[in-house]
Amino acid sequence: MPSRYPLFDRSRLLVKPLAERVHDLPLSRWLALEEETPEFRHPDLAVVGARLGKAREAGAARILMMGAHVLRAGVNRHLVDLMERGLITHIAMNGAGAIHDYELARIGATTESVARYIRSGEFGLWTETGELNEWIVEAAALGRGLGEHIGQRILESEYPHKDLSVYGHAYRLGVPVTVHCGIGYDILHEHPNCDGAALGAASYTDFLLFARAVEGLEGGVMVSFGSAIMAPEVYLKALAMARNVAHQEGRVIRNFTTAVFDMVPIQGDIHSELPKTDPGYYFRPHKTILVRTVADGGESYYFCGDHRATLPALRRVATGAISGETS
Repeated sequence: MPSRYPLFDRSRLLVKPLAERVHDLPLSRWLALEEETPEFRHPDLAVVGARLGKAREAGAARILMMGAHVLRAGVNRHLVDLMERGLITHIAMNGAGAIHDYELARIGATTESVARYIRSGEFGLWTETGELNEWIVEAAALGRGLGEHIGQRILESEYPHKDLSVYGHAYRLGVPVTVHCGIGYDILHEHPNCDGAALGAASYTDFLLFARAVEGLEGGVMVSFGSAIMAPEVYLKALAMARNVAHQEGRVIRNFTTAVFDMVPIQGDIHSELPKTDPGYYFRPHKTILVRTVADGGESYYFCGDHRATLPALRRVATGAISGETS
């Protein structure tokens, strides 16, 4: 029985081509691999780099979770290099990450002004970007996750800037990228061709792929860049699943390293949970990634800074750790 409440009729929407959109981030935003980046130094950064190197030697998971702003920081080539060197074995993103990666590969630009386009009702309603909804339906029909299917489609495309696609390179390298969506979060969900069932099926496949990766976290590393909700929440549930199975099999998943890279200052001891009366208690990366999930044997680190500075800095120390160089 259908809903007794009225639904929004998407056939009334006017969807425009990307050529009519003003893009906030042009191709020049994206850094060359050896281009100078903003300076970032922290005494613990080399420790995390070394942990990534040790996890690589041990064959343990090296997981990077991230918000879409990390791609907007222009560090795609640094992410690709980390995968190529075997320092990252799994990347988890939100739905916006897939959108930015796709637009960048296709037209060499991305990001629109919310303030500008929400006034006219044009925000998010761009024809080419809606093609991702067709790929999502394909992924669900094949029993695939979004990240894998998007990566293959971009890699096999003729898009002029696919060399900047994290998804395309990840598929080439056999590194899973998983996309963790929330219904109504992304501009794709505005489009008339959005299929909520397919979106849920493909994104849930990605969640199961991520949970499988977390099973290999003993002795490994999980780093989170710029994700206040998706990363801590998805990681928490996946870790619970992985530990549930590990306990039944007489194994443990507790000796691993976590690191959070964000722009929110954390007051006091990062290894202690704040009281609920403190607004900082509700910053999930702190209590979930830095405290609760490593309380029985792991270690955690926090780095506050711009992603355009911190991710290249992590790459430098991590690559130095596996090559014997000093950063």
